[in-house]
Amino acid sequence: MIVVTGAAGFIASCLVTRLNASNFNDVVVVDNFSVAKKMANLEGKKIKEYVDRNDFFDWLEKNYEEVEFIFHLGARTDTTEMNRDVLDLLNLDYSKKVWNACCEYQIPLVYASSAATYGSGTLGYDDDENLIHLLQPLNPYGESKNDFDKWALEQTAKPFFWTGLKFFNVYGPNEYHKGRMASVILHAYNAIKENGSFTLFKSHNPEYKDGEQMRDFVYVKDVVEVLFWLMNHRKDSGIYNLGSGQARTFLDLTFNTFTAMGKDINVDFRDTPEDIRDKYQYYTQANMDKLRSIGYDKPFHTLEEGIQDYVQNYLMSNSYY
Repeated sequence: MIVVTGAAGFIASCLVTRLNASNFNDVVVVDNFSVAKKMANLEGKKIKEYVDRNDFFDWLEKNYEEVEFIFHLGARTDTTEMNRDVLDLLNLDYSKKVWNACCEYQIPLVYASSAATYGSGTLGYDDDENLIHLLQPLNPYGESKNDFDKWALEQTAKPFFWTGLKFFNVYGPNEYHKGRMASVILHAYNAIKENGSFTLFKSHNPEYKDGEQMRDFVYVKDVVEVLFWLMNHRKDSGIYNLGSGQARTFLDLTFNTFTAMGKDINVDFRDTPEDIRDKYQYYTQANMDKLRSIGYDKPFHTLEEGIQDYVQNYLMSNSYY
């Protein structure tokens, strides 16, 4: 059995599809299944068992001998969440329990970290584990992810194979439920469909023109390919970046969304909201050399390719992956 936590969420539900595509059908999904708007992400998938996240460790104690691998992708992913108790409970303490269980039961583990751990990027975006204790995230969410990375590296007891993945700006199908935290592509698509235009945040940094803030946007199909590969690789434990390796501007992203929709480009700007303005990342770009160095050699979608596939094969038909 393959266990996927956070399974009704964005990336994890896409991973379930990828596992099913390779005939891994004994997939155990773990989540808070009371959030109805996420459940469409799991419709039609081959799933062995649904386990509530609060019951997972009792379930694992009874079933660990049958578990081949755990993908721990469940987390509170709202970057505007200021309640540290919630973040500690879901992102730090729960992850520690997953880690310890994998040690006890000798189960390999891949878990989700985040590029939010890099903060403003003053130390760059290299997944050098010697730098992790120096990173200064810009929000409590990033701190919770970095705190777990630091904790994991400090442990003398480790799963025989483990990997933490620093996800950059992931976009693609199955993010319909994410609201404000959904990718800019989804927001752009909805706005363009409704009124033929899209409004981006102004730059409040003199080094960047409006719309030329840059992020590493990575297509979710590429992310799940890496996850699947790591499940089969099972060596070279450590913490790795997972982005496209290529920073692109929000204007690039927006223009490509208009193009994929066959619409005339119409963009304007508004001030960045006060609650995120001083925590805003103006540039991210994953150094992907470390993952490549252990043998991952599949190409990633370009932004143009990813947006075209997402818009034309999913958003236009309101389809799921």
